[in-house]
Amino acid sequence: MKRPLAITLLACLLIPVMANGADPAFTREEDVIYGRKYGTALTLDVFTPKANANGAAVVAVMSGGWFSAHEMISPPTFSEFLNRGYTVFAVVHGSNPKYTIPEAMEDMHRSIRFIRHHAKRFNIDPERIAIYGGSAGGHISLMIGTSGKEGDPKAKDPVDQASSRVQAVACWFPPTDFLNYGEQGRTAPAALEKELSMFKAPFDFTELVMDTPPFGKRFVLITDEKKRLEICKEISPVTHVSADDPPTLIIHGEADKLVPIQQSEVMLEKLKAAGVTAELIRRPGAGHGWAGIEKDLKLFADWFDRHLTRPATPAKRSE
Repeated sequence: MKRPLAITLLACLLIPVMANGADPAFTREEDVIYGRKYGTALTLDVFTPKANANGAAVVAVMSGGWFSAHEMISPPTFSEFLNRGYTVFAVVHGSNPKYTIPEAMEDMHRSIRFIRHHAKRFNIDPERIAIYGGSAGGHISLMIGTSGKEGDPKAKDPVDQASSRVQAVACWFPPTDFLNYGEQGRTAPAALEKELSMFKAPFDFTELVMDTPPFGKRFVLITDEKKRLEICKEISPVTHVSADDPPTLIIHGEADKLVPIQQSEVMLEKLKAAGVTAELIRRPGAGHGWAGIEKDLKLFADWFDRHLTRPATPAKRSE
């Protein structure tokens, strides 16, 4: 029997590494509000090393099956990054089943803008920000990596004036192409009846309509298949790949039946064709998570060490 993806991630990725009763080598600021929507606060936790801070930031996407919650934050899993001097931002986005994937993406863009805008407050370099996650969190990490945008200098909110781009990405087994899921031409509707059957709510895309101005607004479910496919394309990282994307590391099990390794293969192909530094590490016989997966965090940290060694000066991305 399949376990829900969020449970799989909690079991496989959020494995505590005990601190032997010692005082933590970091400080934690909980529930920092990075945005608000419809009366709801969006929050992140900030983990700052007490010594040897390197000035770079790592954003941990708290997401499994596009479900996100503060309870998913497990400080011991950040130890590899904190020990190397990274400041870690554990971001919670608007969660399944209340919010859809496009809405979660808006939240994540907002979180990166917030972190960059407040770089001085957090003592980080605004041009040395990395992101990582697993499965849905991996999908979001790649979306931020490929579709991060420059800020709007005319925005009323100063946070929105900051860029949502990152300088490095690492992830596990990410969905990357909802129009070719598992094989060429197989779209998300088919996948939603099989692999993604437990995660239909994040794909219940809606649009805001006005019935009677100014307060008669409501969300309406999008049922038109053409519109749904357009959104599936828009939330597919492969759609947004360009030459100025950040260095990207992907780790994927070859026997993954929930997110086929084909998803990472096509992403790697797209990135390399665009001239982006990218690597895919294959895990023979492994499925959607495996024993000892937490050891891969060292590989992620190595990747960030390699690509965040000095301030990046990326070319502007066209909107």
